Amino acid sequence: MEFTNRKTLQQLCAPGGVLLLLAAVLLHGGFVAISASVIDFYYYTVFAAALLLAWRFHSSRVMFVLLTLLLAHRSLEFFSNGRILSTGPGRIAFEAIALLLPINLVLFSLARERGWAVPAITSRLALLFFESVFAALICRPGTTTSPWLLHAALLKRDLLSWTPIPQLALLAFAVSFSVLLIQFVMRPKPLESGLLWSLAAAFAGLQAGGVGRIGSAYFATAGLILLSSIVENSYLLAYHDELTALPSRRAFNDALLRLEAPYAIAVVDIDHFKKFNDSFGHDTGDQVLRMVGTRLAEVTGGGQAYRVGGEEFCILFRDKSMKEVLPHLERLRVTIQESVFHLRGLPERRSVDRGMDRRNQRSRRVASSQLLRRALAEPSTQEFSVTVSMGVAEPSPGAKEVEQVVQTADKALYRAKRTGRNRVEMATPSRSRGSRFKRSIA
Repeated sequence: MEFTNRKTLQQLCAPGGVLLLLAAVLLHGGFVAISASVIDFYYYTVFAAALLLAWRFHSSRVMFVLLTLLLAHRSLEFFSNGRILSTGPGRIAFEAIALLLPINLVLFSLARERGWAVPAITSRLALLFFESVFAALICRPGTTTSPWLLHAALLKRDLLSWTPIPQLALLAFAVSFSVLLIQFVMRPKPLESGLLWSLAAAFAGLQAGGVGRIGSAYFATAGLILLSSIVENSYLLAYHDELTALPSRRAFNDALLRLEAPYAIAVVDIDHFKKFNDSFGHDTGDQVLRMVGTRLAEVTGGGQAYRVGGEEFCILFRDKSMKEVLPHLERLRVTIQESVFHLRGLPERRSVDRGMDRRNQRSRRVASSQLLRRALAEPSTQEFSVTVSMGVAEPSPGAKEVEQVVQTADKALYRAKRTGRNRVEMATPSRSRGSRFKRSIA
């Protein structure tokens, strides 16, 4: 995953980074006077709503991160009586929580999502319980200093005089932030981004002393970031295909409602996919779908690819005619054909001759199926390529409505399959009737 990718940067910064920036501007910019009662309402509303959503969507990871933030802040308020202190139980609680909070957030974020399975919940509740007991023991009334480990100096204290957070806790925050950032880069999803920015908001809250109006506002913002990540993740699941990472059928239907001429629609189908899936299993079939989805996402010409079901995909080109998108579709077809697919766990394959002339119809038919037939016939095959057939259409006198254009493109796809597969077929106005969008051709 390239960090310079615009979409990746957008997923990283929004909405978590935007919410944290907005909170900082409102709290420190002096534009609006925010009273303590408003902060309290914001705090309790956010955490109540976030906990309810986490429970409703069976997200135990987010639930326990929310509980960690809530318990940490309430403990600070309890032991310090709502004041920023430099000694006594309030300061000891601050040092302990500053160290344990980032560690807990990383542990809960790395834990596998298991919903409300009793073993998983029990172990996490036990961790929070023992940490609470530990905090209560070291913050007994009359205690003036914390254990040495909590305030140990790794560097000269003057270098870090700008922060009240102990040095070991700063190291824990730095390591935790790095781990969550790497986790987001490996799996750029809203929940991973939300966990990252909630950690940053908690750090800002501790930097402000952890208690009082500003500290409470930052902890509430950490909860708001997690709440928004749950909403964003739900949207992603509803409008994106989890297997291929392409927008799903629902997103495609919504896009059709906003289409205005001129536009072109291409319908794409993987050749021989049913035979391939039956022969090698659904896991390998999923690998093929992911590979094809990755190539479709890179279509040029301003196209947007969607997975509409099974091995079927659609590509929308706004403000483009059928003839304008044809070179882009042909380039995409060749790119998919030349992408070698490796079957995992099979021995080295025998050589396959691909130097074929595809300028005639018979060559096209052989090119689209030869490698698959060789893979099915020879157990030693380890790699081969897949091909796709495409039909493309645009609004015409015989197909003015978007549903008719989709049907016309579907009809063109049928022709592409009947005439050899592994080709792009343009629709003709005279063939715009009697098509079905659901197909059974493999």
